[in-house]
Amino acid sequence: MLSHLATALGDAAVKAGRSVYRATLAELIEDLAQAEREGRMPEKIRFYARASLLIVDEIGYLPITRGGANLFFQLVNARYEKGAMILTSNRGFAEWGEVLGDPVVATALLDRLLHHAVVIQIEGASYRLRAHADLIPDYVRANAPISPPPPPKRRGRPPKIKNGAANH
Repeated sequence: MLSHLATALGDAAVKAGRSVYRATLAELIEDLAQAEREGRMPEKIRFYARASLLIVDEIGYLPITRGGANLFFQLVNARYEKGAMILTSNRGFAEWGEVLGDPVVATALLDRLLHHAVVIQIEGASYRLRAHADLIPDYVRANAPISPPPPPKRRGRPPKIKNGAANH
């Protein structure tokens, strides 16, 4: 749901004439790490800082090394108060120290990210898993609310009634 919302906001920004770049956090860190190895880090940071809107998706889905967290911090710091960002995560802010492998970097990141932020927290059933909620183990279901889909709505005409009973 969050990724869809971020994408829709990105589409609206493009239609309004803004430049938008979207990537997962893992993709960003991989790209920044390669640029650092090749001595192109300043150019890569400028590239990501140029977009009017940067969408960083899937924060917390994959583990991040301390070095990766530092690279992400450099990017956020370069964009701080210069460009809009949308970030999506399945983890609460209290968990970002663990997610990024460094509580100090996480605190510094959150300090910059939340300074002028609008935070939208979406809770509820998983959209993708709702049709298969019965297949998810109980211990997972307890931590990630997944509800079964509603019963299908009947379409078409109501059944004909003969002598008080439905005709099948």
